[in-house]
Amino acid sequence: MAASLLASSLLMVVAALVPRWDAFLVIRALVGITFAGFPAASMAYLGEEVHPTSIGLSMGLTIGGNGLGGMVGRIAAAVIADAFSWRVAVGSIGVIGLVATIIFWRALPPSRHFTPRPARVSALARTFWSQLREPGLAALDAQGFLLMGALVTTYNYVAFHLVAPPYSLPASIVGMIFVVYIIGIFASAWIGSIAGRVGRGRMLSLMIALMLVGLGLTLLRPLAAIVLGIATVTFGFFGGHSVASTWVGLRATHAKAQAAALYLFSFYVGSSLAGSLGGLFWAAAGWPGVVGFVTAMLVAALIAARIASAEVSLAVTAGSATLVGLDRLDG
Repeated sequence: MAASLLASSLLMVVAALVPRWDAFLVIRALVGITFAGFPAASMAYLGEEVHPTSIGLSMGLTIGGNGLGGMVGRIAAAVIADAFSWRVAVGSIGVIGLVATIIFWRALPPSRHFTPRPARVSALARTFWSQLREPGLAALDAQGFLLMGALVTTYNYVAFHLVAPPYSLPASIVGMIFVVYIIGIFASAWIGSIAGRVGRGRMLSLMIALMLVGLGLTLLRPLAAIVLGIATVTFGFFGGHSVASTWVGLRATHAKAQAAALYLFSFYVGSSLAGSLGGLFWAAAGWPGVVGFVTAMLVAALIAARIASAEVSLAVTAGSATLVGLDRLDG
């Protein structure tokens, strides 16, 4: 994790200094590749090192911190770029990353429940295949794809909706909609902490339903209703992501890092594919078309949540000691 943070932070500093656009793009791609090791490993670390009764809160706080960083990073980069230049903004984010790496390296307790294994491609392939064949984990991977796809599509195209008539808002004002991430930061920690008590399956379905309600609000004419709807979608997403990512760590009885990596792979593929496909619906039917597309994804997410819950129930019925111990309240 420390190596991932260090490499990506150094590359951000380098990206601010390169003179050519093609070199900048290559380095930014390398930033994404090097940083990708951190979130997957951190999910596995929490799953191995934190007691199951506290894992929900821990994962929720981690996701909340991620959301806070994303919001502050966007705002800080915009302010620095306005005051100086985009190069100073990019370099400043890299320097902040280096400082965070030092704090992380010095403060994080060492792993106590991790057993290193040799990295063999064939063994990794077998592990990934076995996890994809496990219906509960596959349903949670689908959940990551659908939830992130729904959020990114909503944010991508609501901006076009608000800069067009009858609202005709300036882009700078529309960009401030990211401030509602604060609601998501609260949601991830709170929902993550109570999901284990009320049932992860129930809580996940509730968060998805909340996202559907928020989408409905964005179809109303008043601007206040749209802002409230986006805030509701954001709350539901962060709460649902907190529950699903925690559940992956609990469901994976072995190779937790690989299970987390599959979930995050699905998560970011959903962002890329759904966020792009949403443009077809925007071009064809405007904002109502986008809402229809996102609604379909969220209905599929509800189905996936029921599959994950059903797999827990089957495991309990079969007397699976591992799943009973970890997921007995999740149906």
